Amino acid sequence: MAMSKGSPSSPSEVAKSRYGLDLHGLRPVRWVHWNLSPARLYEKALSRKEGRIAHMGGFAAMTVPQTGRSPNDKYTVDEPSVEGALDWGAVNKPISIQHYERLRSDLTEFLNRRELFVRDARAGEDPEAGINVRLVTPSAWHSLFAYNMFLRPSREELAEMKPDFSVLHAPDFQADPDRHGTRSGTFVVANFGERTVLIGGTRYAGEIKKSVFSILNYLLPDKGIFPMHCSANVGEEGDVALFFGLSGTGKTTLSADPGRGLIGDDEHGWGPDGIFNFEGGCYAKAIELSPDTEPEIYQATHMFGTILENVVLNELDRTIDFDDGSITENTRASYPIHYIPNAVLPGRGDHPDNVVFLTCDAFGVLPPLAKLTPAQAMYHFLSGYTAKVAGTERGVTEPKAAFSPCFGAPFLPRHPSVYAELLGERLKEHGSRVWLINTGWTGGGYGVGTRIPLKHTRAMLNAALSGRLDGVETTVDPNFGLSVPTKVPGVPTEILSPRTTWDDPAAYDETARKLSRMFRENFEKYAEGVGDEVCEAGPG
Repeated sequence: MAMSKGSPSSPSEVAKSRYGLDLHGLRPVRWVHWNLSPARLYEKALSRKEGRIAHMGGFAAMTVPQTGRSPNDKYTVDEPSVEGALDWGAVNKPISIQHYERLRSDLTEFLNRRELFVRDARAGEDPEAGINVRLVTPSAWHSLFAYNMFLRPSREELAEMKPDFSVLHAPDFQADPDRHGTRSGTFVVANFGERTVLIGGTRYAGEIKKSVFSILNYLLPDKGIFPMHCSANVGEEGDVALFFGLSGTGKTTLSADPGRGLIGDDEHGWGPDGIFNFEGGCYAKAIELSPDTEPEIYQATHMFGTILENVVLNELDRTIDFDDGSITENTRASYPIHYIPNAVLPGRGDHPDNVVFLTCDAFGVLPPLAKLTPAQAMYHFLSGYTAKVAGTERGVTEPKAAFSPCFGAPFLPRHPSVYAELLGERLKEHGSRVWLINTGWTGGGYGVGTRIPLKHTRAMLNAALSGRLDGVETTVDPNFGLSVPTKVPGVPTEILSPRTTWDDPAAYDETARKLSRMFRENFEKYAEGVGDEVCEAGPG
């Protein structure tokens, strides 16, 4: 409800925590709105010209010029509490306490002069491991984004909720690199000692979500909980499956199965009692979205409360053109998870029976399905392989290997081996089956072969999750050492062996050796931190 200088204008609608903004050193002189409903946030956002209403009621917002995350503008404060724990480097770049204090002081002054929207929320369905998060922002639609993406406490809980971490967000505030020690005007700065994140110079809402994910990735290993960049679903018999994969591998598509309940689409923890979702919403890619391939997600994009980021609207009737990537290929839809009909609420599940690693191999040499040993699982988890195809980036004229440890390198404050060890412990304790599924090319690499049909990928996945492949005869791939089933119901046998799909077997062999070498070279950085069994589990 709207508040001015701490006084409620309508006590019957107050959803305000008794822990005020003075907790964060803020002394705003204009209106402060606490935990407004989506309808109220729509009214505010429209009156402030922050976006437009799309056909069927979604809220369309633009974030140009930043239409994706800004990983080169992400920093962590180098302060005593993280000494010896942070994996400093390209992902976790340090910023001094002095620069942080100047930036925070200037950002606080900026926020104090503006109308503010406060959103108190929860991250993590586990009552012990979750954290209370507060977003303070001068943008109504970003407050709606936080409402969609995080867990939504009751009005009674909000009144007593004290934030464990705060996110001070000012998309129109630009940092001064000379004064603040940043690379540009954009910044995402985490201070674990002060339990605060500063975000500015970008309207891209994903920075809010991913900053909280990074916080949990730092905190949870100390509690013995494995934080994961993965989706999760559950079958009718209660069997849980996890889906790890980088962008473009099919993580969201394959986990959104009408026949299985969706626990969550992106971020989870694996603790002593099983799986739990970090979030209360979904942040789905919207480019080329259709009712045929992803009906549940498509339906959610046409509902009131959904945020549509950087999508193109028809100027006459505000219908959505999902195929238009003229603004960005990274169009997004943010909506509460209960907009998906088969969402599991609360977002929890048992220990997973199956763990699936998804890769999109544009070289066309990895098998479409393989079962991994625990050592192979740790190897491929640390590798986090997929491939970019020609044309996706300037200068990329042929498939390019991409390795992102733990399938989420940009969000890992600690060394990747910390998370790999947690995975190994969980697999050993619970005996989960691990599968590698290639959703990429067959019959040749990108430009020569064809993409593995989605219907065949689904058939392989369903057979793996249902247990129908248990005991099935397998062959060992000579290049990658993977156990490949010789038969899968509903899948042509020839697809299962990638070499047989190539017209030129010698070209296959050469390409397979090339990719194997890339794996080995990439894994050298982890060789000292893992045992011989894991090192030897990769390509020969």
